[in-house]
Amino acid sequence: MKKFLVLIVSCLILGSVNSFAQENFKFGGNIGIPVGDADIYDINYGADAAYFFEVSEGFSVGPMIGFTGYSVEGSNISFLPVAATGRYQFPASMFFLGADLGYAISLEDGVDGGFFYRPKVGYNFGLLGVIASYSGISVDGGTWSSINLGVEFSL
Repeated sequence: MKKFLVLIVSCLILGSVNSFAQENFKFGGNIGIPVGDADIYDINYGADAAYFFEVSEGFSVGPMIGFTGYSVEGSNISFLPVAATGRYQFPASMFFLGADLGYAISLEDGVDGGFFYRPKVGYNFGLLGVIASYSGISVDGGTWSSINLGVEFSL
């Protein structure tokens, strides 16, 4: 049932994103170092897609869906974050600040999902951006968290 729900949510979000003009569509990938409760894992990896609506000059918000996983030799834990994303592009600069807030659905049996948050800072080169972020998923009894570096592509 959980995987069916993930499929439905993914199709709805990505289907609605495709119906808009695509210059505000962004997708990216990242790798990270697990920290805190997740430091028993070797690596964090992820990918996400978002669509931004400009609210005012320099400030945009929109929906985001992604995938994040933690891996150690022979063991993997993965989540599907569904979130709202926001971004502020500094005037006359290519630097931006942003944040994602939402819920991360666990893709593993016996592992709970939780509140997802990811503050980030980035530099926009045009169609390509570089992003540094801290990612966390708060669950009962702990937090899955990591420090990440990623790239983002704009369409």
